[in-house]
Amino acid sequence: MRDFTGDPNFVDMNHPDENMNGTLRKGSDPLGRTVRSKLQAQRQKLNHQINKEMLMRDGAVNLYRAATNRKLKEQVALELSFVNSNLQLLKEELSSLNSEVEAYQTESYLKSVPMIPLGLKETKELDVRIPFSDYILDHYSEDGSTYQKEITAFINLRQAVRTPVRNLQGIELLIEYYNQLYFIENRFFPPDKSYKTGIYFQWYDALTGVPSLQKSIAFEKGSILFNIGAVYSQMGAKQDRSTEEGITAAVKFFQKSAGIFHYLSENFSHAPSNDMSAGVLTMLRVLMQGQAQECLYESVVLGGVDNDVEVCYTVSQEAMMVSDVYSKVHKAMMQRSVKDYIPHSWISLILVKSQHFHAESQYYAALGLLGNGSRGEDDEADLTRVLPTVYPDADQLDMDLLPRNTDARKNLGKAHLNQSVTIHEEAMRIHSLSKNARKIDTLQEILRLSHDRTLKRYTELEDEEDFFEMTNVPLIPTSAKTTAETDIPDFTKVKVKDLFHGLGPLAIFNARNNWSAPRSLTMERGADGFGFTVRGDSPVIIASVDKESSADTSGLKEGDFIVGVNGQSVKWCRHEEVVNLILATEDELTLSAVTPLGRDFLHPQDHRKGASSPTQVHHSQPSSTTTSDSSLERPKKDGKKSGSLGRKKVKKAKGPEDHPKGNLFENKDGLY
Repeated sequence: MRDFTGDPNFVDMNHPDENMNGTLRKGSDPLGRTVRSKLQAQRQKLNHQINKEMLMRDGAVNLYRAATNRKLKEQVALELSFVNSNLQLLKEELSSLNSEVEAYQTESYLKSVPMIPLGLKETKELDVRIPFSDYILDHYSEDGSTYQKEITAFINLRQAVRTPVRNLQGIELLIEYYNQLYFIENRFFPPDKSYKTGIYFQWYDALTGVPSLQKSIAFEKGSILFNIGAVYSQMGAKQDRSTEEGITAAVKFFQKSAGIFHYLSENFSHAPSNDMSAGVLTMLRVLMQGQAQECLYESVVLGGVDNDVEVCYTVSQEAMMVSDVYSKVHKAMMQRSVKDYIPHSWISLILVKSQHFHAESQYYAALGLLGNGSRGEDDEADLTRVLPTVYPDADQLDMDLLPRNTDARKNLGKAHLNQSVTIHEEAMRIHSLSKNARKIDTLQEILRLSHDRTLKRYTELEDEEDFFEMTNVPLIPTSAKTTAETDIPDFTKVKVKDLFHGLGPLAIFNARNNWSAPRSLTMERGADGFGFTVRGDSPVIIASVDKESSADTSGLKEGDFIVGVNGQSVKWCRHEEVVNLILATEDELTLSAVTPLGRDFLHPQDHRKGASSPTQVHHSQPSSTTTSDSSLERPKKDGKKSGSLGRKKVKKAKGPEDHPKGNLFENKDGLY
């Protein structure tokens, strides 16, 4: 095995998050010991313990199956029961950690209903020095040791994303690595998997800690996207929602988190871990949308609710909207593949929230009818105008549920309050049944205060001499001024440079294409030049070679790429630069050329007609411009002009569109 310890670019894996100059990477804080980072460290430790127990269990199962001795089988079965017991305890402990929400809240969480953040996926360190160096030598025919600085930079970047800070710098770091993976995938991972790199990406499930090992770089990209969504969820949960600025930020982050999970579910399928399965990703998307909708409701009631008929009913419909969204979240959580996977406390919390906001909707509907006391004549007029819009289907029911006078409105208001008290009591009952939910004192206090407030208002209206049949409560329609949406972050805002830029233009020199090893060709200038014409740029391609010319004799072929002129690399040089280098040669010209294998880059239009894959490299049409002899001729010392490259007129046309300004390939990841 190759030894890199003497290399100045050697990466010390004991200090993985440091740059080559010894400073920590911006956006990464492996030394941070906040409550959230300690929680994540505990998660990581449990993940490793669970992994160890699972390996022991697999070994014990295999031994039990292979054993033929009855006594040995009994002993193995006993050991297996202990391992299963330890594994169950570890999973319960991890589930308890995943149920932790207060660590991600701010000090203002005592005033707000707590949110559900998502923990990060953990991964092991990855050393790609040997695989990348070998691939550069085998595929690109270059010395891999000359790219150790670039390989080290990639390793440092990957190590840094293991410990992102929970702010926009951490998000930018994760997106930077995700964008860099586009170049890495196209440089080192052939789509047909014809080359075995020996690189395996290991990631732990965010909730169970079960490890998954994959050779596909798509798994790496999907896991990074998952962590981007998780960090956004933590950023949303930690906002101070007692201020308008905090609520606005929380909405933004939850919507971006929902956008990430939506993008994951649409572009990545057949994931090897449960946290990235289709059902779980759908659930996470609607969960983040629901939490964003809850924040939008909080912005409506921030600072209190005026004793205005229209305002009260607006708040009532907003609360019903949140309740309806959380009902959909609960439905997504109750899918078989999701229910048995996520912490039970999540299900309880979402069900409690759905009931809580339903009760709040009923309370504000009653407040709209009753006000803080008796309604005046102006309020009566507002009620007459607003009520038909709030209960649009009431007149179509068996009974006329629209209150037509003060007593009827009082009756309906008491019915709403009674419904609110009943629903609050149900929410408190569900909350008390969940062991982990009971630990969230904040939620319990909010439920109690809301219940007591509603019950007090209802009690004030009670009159023992007032006997009436309780009115049926019409359904309150869901309505919101602003609806939470999915917001996919713009990855292009984080600019990255191809670390392996030196290998050449990505559109040509990538893992998809193959070419011969570079050939060093030496030719003498003749009376008519060297005997070949060129076209395109970056890299320049041989358009034609004259028979029996010096170029032909040297072995230069039509369709070859010029990658070097007189020892100078010209992979990235423009057409004019390469022509000037050739014309500047006095007598003997040395070219380094490669021959593309399996594809004709000189006549791309022939392939374009039948092309269907979006990942195919496209070329410009071969419409040529004619350059005069004088532009390509080099004046001799005696004042005369030398010949051209080999023709009186050299045709120049646009070459392959190989400058990667953004994504040249449609990078929609499919199966793992």
